Amino acid sequence: MRDGSIVKKSIYFSVLILSYSDLLNNKRQVVISTQLLKSGTSIGANVFEAQYSESRLDFIHKMKVALKEANEKLYWLTLCKKMDDLEVQQEMFNSLHEIMSILSKIIITSKKNLNSNSNKV
Repeated sequence: MRDGSIVKKSIYFSVLILSYSDLLNNKRQVVISTQLLKSGTSIGANVFEAQYSESRLDFIHKMKVALKEANEKLYWLTLCKKMDDLEVQQEMFNSLHEIMSILSKIIITSKKNLNSNSNKV
């Protein structure tokens, strides 16, 4: 496994989400907890899969799915923040925005590289 920045950050974020989901379960917010777990840990799963992608297009696709999951995660965290009895650590938002920024840059760069290499053929 490649140990790049996005891999490390997605693992760190998954750990934050696992802890937060435990807190939500204790507050009997099982539905929200389940949604957060699915989308939050899916980011890292897709990033991991991308490290062993079958092609550049497959890599880009997996990174796009990770970004899509990150956007869903942003929705659920924003919803939690709006609820009076649920507190969301700013660290989770900061980490998520950083991941989204990195994923966007990876996707843009990978597309450029894919296009520039196809023009050389």
